Formats: sequence, structure tokens, C-alpha cells
Amino acid sequence: MAVKFCVLGPLQITGHDGRWLRLRGDRQRSLLAMLLFHANERVPTDRLVDALWPDVPPKSYASNLHTYVSRLRDRLGHTLIDHAGPGYRLHVADADLDLLTFRAASESGRAALRDGDAETAARQLRLALDQWRDRPLADLALSALDTEVARLEIERLTVFEDWVEAELAAGRHAELLGELQAAVAANPLRERLVGQLMRALRSAGRQVDALAAYRTARATLVEEAGLEPGAGLRAVHTEILRGDGDDGGAPADEWPIRQLPADIRGFTGRDHVVDELSTLLTGTDGLPVVLTGEPGVGKSTLAVRVARRLQAAFPDGQLYAHLAGATAPRPVDDVLTDLLRSLGVTGPGIPDDVHAKAAVLRSRLADRRVLLVLDDAADPGQVRPLLPGTPSTTVLVTSRRRLSGLLNARRVTVGSLTDDEALDLLATLAGPRVTADQDGARRIAAACGNLPLALRIAGTRLALRPQLRLTTLADRLEDERRRLDELSVSDLQVRAGLELSYAALTEPARGTFRLIGAAAVTNIPAWAITVLQDGAAGEDAVDELVESSLLQPADDDACGEPRYEFHDLVLTFARERLLAEDGEGACDRAAAKLLDAILAVADLLGRDLPKVFPALDPAMDIDEPVPAPQLPADSLARYAADPDGWFAIERPSLVAGIGLLTTIGMYRRAARIFERLARYLWPQGSYADLRTCASAIAEAGRAAGDEQVEVWAEAVHARVLHVRGRYADAVEKYRWCAERLDGDRSALAWVLTNLADCLTGLGVPEEALALTDRAAALSTVDAVAAARSAALNRLGRPAESVHVDTAALAAARQSADPRAEAGALQSLSWSLALTGELDRAATAAQDAVALLRDTTARRALARALRTLGAIHAGRGERASALAAFTECRAIAEEINEVPRVLSSRRAIAASWVGDGRAAEAVAELRACVAEYREMGSTSSTAITLRLLAAAHDAAGSPGAAAEARAEADRTADPRDSNARALTALLMSLTRVPGPSLAAP
Repeated sequence: MAVKFCVLGPLQITGHDGRWLRLRGDRQRSLLAMLLFHANERVPTDRLVDALWPDVPPKSYASNLHTYVSRLRDRLGHTLIDHAGPGYRLHVADADLDLLTFRAASESGRAALRDGDAETAARQLRLALDQWRDRPLADLALSALDTEVARLEIERLTVFEDWVEAELAAGRHAELLGELQAAVAANPLRERLVGQLMRALRSAGRQVDALAAYRTARATLVEEAGLEPGAGLRAVHTEILRGDGDDGGAPADEWPIRQLPADIRGFTGRDHVVDELSTLLTGTDGLPVVLTGEPGVGKSTLAVRVARRLQAAFPDGQLYAHLAGATAPRPVDDVLTDLLRSLGVTGPGIPDDVHAKAAVLRSRLADRRVLLVLDDAADPGQVRPLLPGTPSTTVLVTSRRRLSGLLNARRVTVGSLTDDEALDLLATLAGPRVTADQDGARRIAAACGNLPLALRIAGTRLALRPQLRLTTLADRLEDERRRLDELSVSDLQVRAGLELSYAALTEPARGTFRLIGAAAVTNIPAWAITVLQDGAAGEDAVDELVESSLLQPADDDACGEPRYEFHDLVLTFARERLLAEDGEGACDRAAAKLLDAILAVADLLGRDLPKVFPALDPAMDIDEPVPAPQLPADSLARYAADPDGWFAIERPSLVAGIGLLTTIGMYRRAARIFERLARYLWPQGSYADLRTCASAIAEAGRAAGDEQVEVWAEAVHARVLHVRGRYADAVEKYRWCAERLDGDRSALAWVLTNLADCLTGLGVPEEALALTDRAAALSTVDAVAAARSAALNRLGRPAESVHVDTAALAAARQSADPRAEAGALQSLSWSLALTGELDRAATAAQDAVALLRDTTARRALARALRTLGAIHAGRGERASALAAFTECRAIAEEINEVPRVLSSRRAIAASWVGDGRAAEAVAELRACVAEYREMGSTSSTAITLRLLAAAHDAAGSPGAAAEARAEADRTADPRDSNARALTALLMSLTRVPGPSLAAP
């Protein structure tokens, strides 16, 4: 019997024996729920991590997730969940998961209904509905699935309506009435349900009740949605009227005043803002509430949504006035006249004087519980005469400006949507294409900066042009030069809203706004604006931009420096105005000015950070002047107290700035910034940023014919590829650099040493050994001895490696360099292990680890732990081996060191064989084999294939085991005693743990 799962209600699992399986721990159950909701599909690892740790995941999240998956496999069976790329997939048949059964039966029933087979349709649709026991995952709080659960509940309601349709077609009218009446009571705005109830009542001979149901539904629609019934429901009503002549009952003659505009389609998210506004507006103090935010952020839509939600709290009505503050502000006199008319004051009852009109408004509202929505206010002067002055009536004002002059008002600032909310809005507007192309949708949302207006325009364009691919629109929007042109459809334009706000600024504020367009990122320190203004006091201009919501005060950064932020599209518009009004030269000068200031700080703070590539210094002898810091002294002092903190804060600005400098011919200045920034990025394992900067600088140097800069940047890029395990790509770049570094002895020695290390990894140890000879003759580079030792070990000459490593250790101790000493110890420990001296090897490896724990050399520590783990395994110290490999993996994942991550995963998977988890080991080792092949490491591939063969044997698959061994034989280098020894050590982990475990 297969394992069966239920998610349409509390999470339930029925085991092979028919008994319920209980999972302990919310994260274990949440993981299973995520996989079940996406059954038979790959669920990306990052999505699982976000679901299990919605706030901040722990540093060990990767290993924790792997542990949860392993436990699920233990409980459910090892074949149900497999590792699918960067994620996991749960395999389950339709009949074994109620959600899949529900959908399969629903589709079958609808097909039968379309074919006119009412009985089959009713039976299949009833089967679908019977899968539901309660709200999906009713016993599990999993916010990551909230949206999908909500959609699923709507899907169930639609299936219920289809079932009713089938039952009506089958003539079972009277039997339906109980369920139908309950469904309409729970969903009074579902017009299809109401129409079905009316038809069932009519067919049961209850025409009067059918017409009463229509009157009730119409009143509810008008009251709660401000809408008349749709054409379908009106048609049912007309049919019944023709049958008995009843007029259906007229609505009441008088209604509370309901002036709110229609709710906009596709409103999504904003739950916390909606709740905050609702609390403020239903308070008892009657103070006005100002909803403010940048153009296009959805203030008016949000105000209408909240006002509609609060209808019951304001039984006397909801008044609405559009003040047109962003275009041509309406005179207060006209607004007051309209409001009085809406309250029943006409003709001579409306005074001529503005103040008198305001007094009449206050009088008419004095005894009413009313919500007054004033949309798009220009300034406080337009709002004050409209305030009722009584706590019974509450006022909600929307404005692009903060309306600071309304002294007693409470303010709520609304920002852009979250990533998930943005995707939901796109999906609502553009339909299933968004779900089908999530990557394209995310790119569109990112280019729109999650701004609701921009997203609505993009979604509408997609809806109007079904043939337009999401990736095509994303490509267009990612081109900054045409982004604002693309964000236009019919009368909706993002640029138009920004132009209105810009035109309303004073000239000094407009000038400051344009200068901000030179920024490379959307979050900048306060001093950056001062730098752009040439040190001029511009507080008034900044305050005006903040008041206009074009600039937002952000939280102080980690160093205590005040910061400002602005929307991506605001930055695009500011840069557009800077180019149009001040010219390209002014834009370049402003960008260079800002980057000069950042460079000065980076140069000053980076001097004391350890160099990343000291051997490359001669190649980086670039005569590029560094400007003096232009920052206020107190800001500079805060940064100097925490250099790493400053680099962490300004990393996006520095990376973007480097890219910008390379495009305007200032690539040497970019190289100077990058050298300092790399001192921070390298220990953090920020390889993507390192690769981005190095590639941009190399390309700019190449275009300018500056080989010095090009070679230096390509050497750095090669090293990044090297540590990421992309040996073949790194070799190509190292060779290219080596051909052009003849005059720089230390730099050439460094390149040759790293080239040798890559070649050893690729299975070319003879050339690697020759290269280390060349490198040693050129310069004393710490890594030469380690690279030479590795090549010798690969050639089966470990005794010579021990000699090389011993000499390197003596030299390191003489120089009193703990990192060099640790590196020599690590290399020596492995050479000793290959000679069979495991006790001496363990001592050397433990000494290396102890030395490195007190340093920031995380990469070297991971390497030493990997070696120590293998030695422990060979000595039969299983627990110690796994502890070392587990710590190695955690560090390697933290710094993105792919080869160490892989070697740790491989060793841990080997231990699962001995733990009786062979099926899991097979899946993990297969994944490791694939990744080693991609790296081009034949030695590591062969080792992993032999471990995979052992796992297949333990899983009872001798044929697969034989295939893996044969493939390992074809892949391995027969001279590679290094690989044979490592295989033997790791194979110890595949044996059943116990006192009989001994070193090989």
C-alpha cells in the first residue's frame, strides 16, 4: 500500500500499513506541506528556506534543510523525495494525495458537464468536493502558502458551483436547497451561487422566495461593493418575473450616502497598512489620517479599499472628494459645494462664502458617523476648511506630500509592494502566464521596482498582448533608457505622475533632485547629497524633496550615519531630467564627484584590511591619484571605527559605482576602488560581486588598450573561477595572464602557482609540477610549496611531498607567519596520510586547525577541516570525522567555496551508507558526481563514483554498482595514488559503525 497524504484539512499521512504517521516539529511538517502543495514539481531550495525560516535563516540552514529532508525520507520512504537541481521534488500519484485527486476529479467532472453528461459530472465533482475536510493545512501556520491556500479555497468554491450546475441539470432541485442556501449565506457576493439558488427555488415552486433571494443579494451588492447585480443574475431575475409577474421588490427609497469609487481590480497585499489605517480611522479622537507616498504607489487605491472595508463602522455614509492636487488643485469653494449637495443641501441652502460653507458642512456632519475621503490633496490649505471638527466624522487624506502643516494629523507612509505581492498583482492582471514564467515575472517586477502603478501598466500590456512574452517585456524594461517609455498604456503613465511632482518643486529642489540622478543606487548616505551640491547647505531642498515623497528618510545605517532612499523609477526619472536639462557631461561629472568621495573613504579604510593578492601588487602599480575625503569629520570617524561595517553598507554602491566608472572611461579609478573593496569581499565569499567588477574592469582595460589593468583584472577573475571550482575556465585565464606577465616576477609566480593547482585538479600533474619549478625560480610565493606537494601526491610520490612540506613548514615558522604555518601543516598532514603515517598526519592537521581558528582565514580553515575529517575517517574515528566534515561544509557554504562544499557533502553522504540510509546516499552522491563533472575534476569524479558504487551495493542494486565502478575505472588516472588513498579513507565511512571499524 502506498503512503497517502491529505492537505485539504489538517495535514495527515497514512503509512504503508494503513496507520497514521505523525511528524514531530513544525518545520518538518512545513517542509512536507511545501513539497505536497507542489507535488511532482521541483521546489527550489531558496523557497523552502524562506518557508521554514520566514524571518532570518540560520547560517546552517543548508545542512538543517538537508537533515529535515533526510528525516522525511526515513519516515516516508527514500524514493518519494529526490534531489532535483537546487531543490527537492516529492513524487506522488494522483490517488495518493487528496489535492491531486480533487483536481483530477474536478477536471473530469467539468469535461462531462461540457459533454452534457450531468450524472457523471455530478458524481465526479462530488468526489472532488468530498476530498475536503477543512481549510487546507488547518493545523499548520505556514505563511509561505497563504496565497496558494486562498486561491485553492476559491477553486473549491468554483467546483462547488459546477457541481450545483450538474445537479440542476440532473433535475435534483429540491435536494440542493439546503447546501445552496448555506453556501450563499457564506458567500453573499457570489452572483453565480445566488442565481443557482434562485433557479433551484423556482424549480421547486417557490418563486416568491427566489425573488426575495434576488432582493437580498442586490441589497448586499449595493451595500458592500457599491455595485448593481451583473447581467447574468439580472437575467435570472427577469426570467422569474416573466413566470409570475412579481416585480421582485424595489430597494428601499433612502440609503446611507455611499460615494466611494469602485474598488480597483487586483488589489493585493498591504495587510499591515490596511490594519494600521483601520485602527487609526476607527479610533475615538477624530484626528485626520494622512496617507502619503511617492507617485504611483497606490495611495488612492489603498484608501478606497480601507474605506470600503470600514463601511460598517460608518453607518451614515462615506463621502469622497477628489482634490486633484497633483494636476490642477480644485478650489476649496467647489469641493465644499459638492460635499454639501451630496448631503442634501441645495439651492439657497448653500452659502456663497467659503467659510460659511465650511460651517454648514460641520453642522451637517455633527451628528453623523461618516468617513470623509479627501483624495490627492495639494497642500494643508486645501484640506483645513474641509475638516468637520467633530470626532464622529473621520477624515482620510491621500497626498504625495506629507502635509506637515496639518499639525494634529497622524501619517502613514505607504511604500512599494513586497516581491510576492508584486507577483500576485501581475498574475491577477496577466493571468496564468505569470505562473508559467516566474523568472520573467520577477524580472518585470524588479524593473518596476514593485511600484503598483508600474506593475498595473506592465500587467495590462501583457493582458492586451497575449503574444508578448514576459522575457521580452522584461528585456525592454531592464533597458533604463526606455523603461519609462515602456511603462505607458492608454492614459496610464509612470512618467506623467513623476513630472507633476517635479514641476511642483522649487528650482533649488529641482536641481538637487536632478543631481541625485547621478547616484548608482537607491539608498545613499546624507553626506552624499552634500557632496553632489558641492558642499552647499541644501537642507531646505532636501526637506522639500522629502515633503514631496520623492525622497524618503531611511533608518540610520549600522555606523550611525543618516541615510535617504528613493524608488528605482524615481532614480531613473531623476537621471533622465539630469541628462535632458544639464547634459551628459554634467551627469558624468556628478557621478564622478560622488564616486570620488566613496573612493576616498574606501582607500582610507581599506588600507588597514589584509591584502587579498599581495603578489599581484606590481601588476597593480597604477598611478591613479586618490582624492581627499570630502565627508564631515564625524561621519568619517564613525566609519573608521568599523571599516568592515562601512564596506558592508556601501558594497552595493561600490559595485555599481565600479561598473559606472568603467563605462565613462574611468576604469583605472574603478580598479583602485576594486582593489580596496576586494579586501572586504574576498573573506566574505562574495564571488559574484568580485567576478562582476573584475570582468567590467578587464573589458574596459581591453577596450582602452591598457594591458596592465586588463591582466590584473583577468588574474583576479581567474582566481575567483578557481575557488569556485571552475578549473578549466580558470586555466584559460591564468595561461593568458602568464603570457603577459614576464616583467612581473612575483605576479607571474602567483599566476603559475595557481595554474598548477588547477591543472592538478584537472588531472595534469606533470605540467603542474613543471610550473611550480618555474614559479619557485621566480619568487617566493607561499602557495608554491603546497601546489608542488599536491602535484607530487597526484603523481604517486608522497615521500617527496613530505620533504617539500617539511621545508615549507620550517620556513613558515622562521617567518612567524601563522597562516603560512597552518597552510604548510595542512599540506604536510595530507602527504603524511598518503604515506600511511595517520597518527602524525592527525597531529599536523589538528595543529593547522588550531592555528586557523584564531584568524579570519575561513577558506584555509575549511580546507584544513576537510583534511582532518578524511584522516579521522581513516583512523576509524567516525564521529570526529563527521564533526570535521560538517563544520567544513558550514564554513564553505558561508563563503561560497564550492569544492569544499562538495567534498563535505560527499563524505557525509558516504556515512549514510553505514547508517543504513543507502537510498539517500545514492541520490546525494549522484548529485555530487554531476557537479564534479561540471567542474571538470576527473579525480574527484572517480572517487565519488566508487563511493556511489558502495551505496548501490548497500541499496541492493548490484547492476548499478557495477556500472558506477566501471565508469570510475574509465575516469580515474591509474597513477593517481592520491585519489586511491582518499577513496580508501572515505570508504571507511560507508561501513556499519561499531567497535570493529578500523583504519584501512
